Amino acid sequence: MLKATFAAGCFWSVELVFQREPGVQSTKVGYTGGIKENPTYKEVCTGKTEHAEAVEVEYDPKVVSYERLLEIFWHKHDPTTVNRQGGDIGTQYRSAIFYHNERQRELAEKTKAEQQAQLGKTVVTQIVPAQIFYVAEEYHQKYLEKGGQCSAKGCKDAIRCYG
Repeated sequence: MLKATFAAGCFWSVELVFQREPGVQSTKVGYTGGIKENPTYKEVCTGKTEHAEAVEVEYDPKVVSYERLLEIFWHKHDPTTVNRQGGDIGTQYRSAIFYHNERQRELAEKTKAEQQAQLGKTVVTQIVPAQIFYVAEEYHQKYLEKGGQCSAKGCKDAIRCYG
């Protein structure tokens, strides 16, 4: 199994879209890219910890490629907005790819350039080395699935995010 880590706004819906992908073995929501050890959700929401809400994906590369995971990431959010996705505003909602090896970095850079050309706007997604990933509180894990949304592999139901 390999790991991939993505930040694309509120981690609840990002987690659900990856849960649905065949080849994804597990997902965890949490915080990464910041300066405080073991931050809480409340602390991350202040913006002072500098963490992003992120999803750590464990996947089987024999079933799903990193390129496919990047495709899901790019289509899940608006990579042209700084520290914002929809009504969620703050540094914790930034767009970022946390790469775990050089190949992931290369593919992230390549697809970012493709997105920028396709969108005709500046893509603000950060591409940075993976850092310590702090798993979020249990109540955040599989939040939308627990709320009754479909997490089955291949499910195409619309994802509804709510607080």
